[in-house]
Amino acid sequence: MERKKVIIDCDPGIDDSLALMLALSMEELLVAGITIVCGNGPVDMGFSNGKKILKKMGRLDIPIFKGEEKPMKKEYVSALDTHGADGLGESFLPEVPGYEQPVNAVEYMAGELLKGGCSVIALGPMTNLARLIERAPEAFARIEELVSMGGNYRSHGNCSPVAEYNYWADPHGAALVYQTAARIGKRIHMVGLDVTRKIVLTPDLLEYLKRLNRDLGEFVQAITKFYFDFHWEWEHLIGCVINDPLAVAYFVDRTLCEGFEAYTEIETEGISIGQSVVDAQNFYRRKANGVILTRTDPERFFKMFFGRLLKVEEQDLDLLKKLIR
Repeated sequence: MERKKVIIDCDPGIDDSLALMLALSMEELLVAGITIVCGNGPVDMGFSNGKKILKKMGRLDIPIFKGEEKPMKKEYVSALDTHGADGLGESFLPEVPGYEQPVNAVEYMAGELLKGGCSVIALGPMTNLARLIERAPEAFARIEELVSMGGNYRSHGNCSPVAEYNYWADPHGAALVYQTAARIGKRIHMVGLDVTRKIVLTPDLLEYLKRLNRDLGEFVQAITKFYFDFHWEWEHLIGCVINDPLAVAYFVDRTLCEGFEAYTEIETEGISIGQSVVDAQNFYRRKANGVILTRTDPERFFKMFFGRLLKVEEQDLDLLKKLIR
């Protein structure tokens, strides 16, 4: 099997951590490195949480790099109200000392991408990628495929009426990435709220995970309890939306989501700051720089998610069909 080499750019974060767990369980992926950006929590917190996940998965051999500490222009606003005081659901897992790197995330990305044959899964704000464009545009141009968990098309926002958090947190960074993609003829796969909102980890699914593997299930429960409580308080949802793992799953299996290609820009000012403006009707007559995903299959996703984490065949998870919302 030919493995796809990938850098995971993230801001762990509860659902980022679940996405890392999935990525590290996939034989199809060669995770070259993990880069941290300010987002759900500050960079140091994300670095700490990333190491905790690497330790849990027995993969502290993978290098992890601190990236940008603040958005390009906008004031930094965390999402710790959603992810808890430690950014990991207030699980307060033991710290993993060490593993500091001699270069920062942007320097690492530039060097790795210039080698060729490497893609990026971006699970947080796009600040690291935007700085990469400023400092090493030739490295950004070498990205084979760019999958972004961010944005929204017809679904409402999650931090404003129209904006998804990752793009809202650094709209200028996201705008630069989309503008550059348009200029050099790349397409960003936008795994946005239209599809991620359909991926709901429910109490039944969590209990099933615990039944199949108590240690892993209790770990997931520890880092998601705060998330469950948040979703109930704010959305009256029994369960929690786990956005980021879908981007990883889609990167490996493109049939998990469907959508359309369109030219897309990110709003940087005013009441609609952070909104992903998708030219679905081709008003601008601009070449598509985005693949906008609008449909997904939650049952297939959870079969992949459970199957890879638990190292079991997907056909042995038929009970999932009865547990999906």
